[in-house]
Amino acid sequence: MELRHLQHFVAVAEDQHFTRAAERLLVSQSGLSASIRSLERELQTPLFVRTTRRVTLTEAGRALLVEAERILAQVRAAHEAVAAVQGVLRGTLALGTEQCIAGVHPAELLADFRRRHPDVEIRLRQGGSAALAEEVAAGRLDLAFAYRPPTDPDQLRSVALVGEPMTVLCHPDHRLARAGAPLTPHDLGGEVFVDFHPDWGPRRATDTAFAGAGVRRTVALEVNDVHSLLDLVDENLGIAVVPQHFRHKRAALTALPLKDTGESVYESVVLVPPEEATSPAARALMALLDGGRS
Repeated sequence: MELRHLQHFVAVAEDQHFTRAAERLLVSQSGLSASIRSLERELQTPLFVRTTRRVTLTEAGRALLVEAERILAQVRAAHEAVAAVQGVLRGTLALGTEQCIAGVHPAELLADFRRRHPDVEIRLRQGGSAALAEEVAAGRLDLAFAYRPPTDPDQLRSVALVGEPMTVLCHPDHRLARAGAPLTPHDLGGEVFVDFHPDWGPRRATDTAFAGAGVRRTVALEVNDVHSLLDLVDENLGIAVVPQHFRHKRAALTALPLKDTGESVYESVVLVPPEEATSPAARALMALLDGGRS
């Protein structure tokens, strides 16, 4: 099995199209097709289901994709490690982050990193914590700033940034705001909730807190960005349970402490691969982050 075969396979899997993958790889379509057929012959199984419009992975193809991405990430890390020993940091830093993560300012951090390491290409992807964890574990991202997930130490390490309690945000005219008292999940049982998609860290922290309290809640308004959530609460269309630092983002809203949630807090972390699989660029970024917090 040759590395180029795996590179070709991953490109086709990502694009779901032979022509687009060939254009991206700067190879002929016939050459790309031959490479995939060679890999299928070696593995003695089809990797793609081919139609006139696109290609999709077979079950065997999905299994191979996980390992192929991991192998290619390790090869990239090996090349970058050799360059780092020679005193030059090159390659790519692929970073993921959730919106408004506490304990780090990604833009400032990346600007500092670029000044110090101008030969490293920076790629940034924003998403929910669950998806980002999968991307780091698969080797598609070097590291990510996210909510702490239940992790497999063989695939991911979690480096703590900051932990904070959850807070209830509501419109000043809402009955909860007029009461002005700390709240428990039981106090919120019948409320209309605005919240993020289920793979976002704040949503996971809130779901955990309410499940631990034995309180069922329904999210009526589900969004995928912080400003939309704040806008909906600002129009008194629902309340939101969010990490404490969100209260500074919309001063007009009322913020009330949420108590009786047990050990449930929002803890932001850096998700990185195991030590031996961490790229030199990721190590350099972590060093800058540690220096900024010391």
